[in-house]
Amino acid sequence: MAAHPLPDLLARGLLVTVNSDDPAYFGGYVNENYRAVAEATGLTLENLRQLAENSFTASFLDAADKARWIAGLNDFARENAG
Repeated sequence: MAAHPLPDLLARGLLVTVNSDDPAYFGGYVNENYRAVAEATGLTLENLRQLAENSFTASFLDAADKARWIAGLNDFARENAG
């Protein structure tokens, strides 16, 4: 996992996401997946914020809902920075 190219993909501006597939069946809830990939690859808080934003951008939500959730995410990130 430490050699995963996720940080490089983010740095290149690709719309990458971290997900969980059927957590009740496979284990690996999305929170655990974020934690594991962050610890293994050294992702920053900004990287994690970008991954979360990407998940909303790539979702099937309508544009207004995407904008609302991304604004809330950015507010949370600003309030909890540093």
